[in-house]
Amino acid sequence: WLYRWVVGRRRKAFLAGQGDIYRAPVPVIVVGNITLGGTGKTPLILWLIEHCRARGLRVGVVSRGYGAQPPSLPWRVQAHHTATISGDEPLLIVQRTGVSLMIDPDRGRAVRELLANEPLDLILSDDGLQHYRLARDLELVLVDAARGLGNGRCLPAGPLREPAERLHSVDAVLYNGASSDTSTTYAMQLQPGSLVNLLSAQQVELTHFQPGQAMHAIAGIGNPQRFFHTLVGLNWRP
Repeated sequence: WLYRWVVGRRRKAFLAGQGDIYRAPVPVIVVGNITLGGTGKTPLILWLIEHCRARGLRVGVVSRGYGAQPPSLPWRVQAHHTATISGDEPLLIVQRTGVSLMIDPDRGRAVRELLANEPLDLILSDDGLQHYRLARDLELVLVDAARGLGNGRCLPAGPLREPAERLHSVDAVLYNGASSDTSTTYAMQLQPGSLVNLLSAQQVELTHFQPGQAMHAIAGIGNPQRFFHTLVGLNWRP
């Protein structure tokens, strides 16, 4: 109850316009979740970058950079950086898309730094649903279809960062792993694309391994079981 009271108070202050809230001169889309653990935010960010670029929009991304140890903040992530400096997810996004990406726990400061250095039409915030110092124009929330909202309780009694009612106030709820849309939610499916050799960067088709192939599998994502299920779905034996 104490946790619920604190997060509820912070949101009420944000809705009332109280405190230091940065409003960017371009639209800001927040991709976040209300649960702990992986829900698929990074794949959705990657898709949104390409989707918006295909429509002629210049896109920038801001991220907290969880686990990153940059020399200074805000920090512009470059493809040649290491995950130690830039964080693994921000580095992956930049290496995959070449997008302009700034990390900073203060996401408003990260947005200001991005816009000060280049003209952008749109900002995507990787996570940050609960970062109420940054105003936003759209909130997209991801939920793991298999795990849902757990026991429906907030931290520390459950997995929720905010009460479940928060889903009623966002612009779209996407269920990662769902098979079809509902009247109030959208289905999202992740599909494996290719196999990549991390030493040589060589890419091969998924058919490189025959059905029944036994393998050692290691995952560092928020919900590693989803990765193992993918391997089983490809008829491999992790």
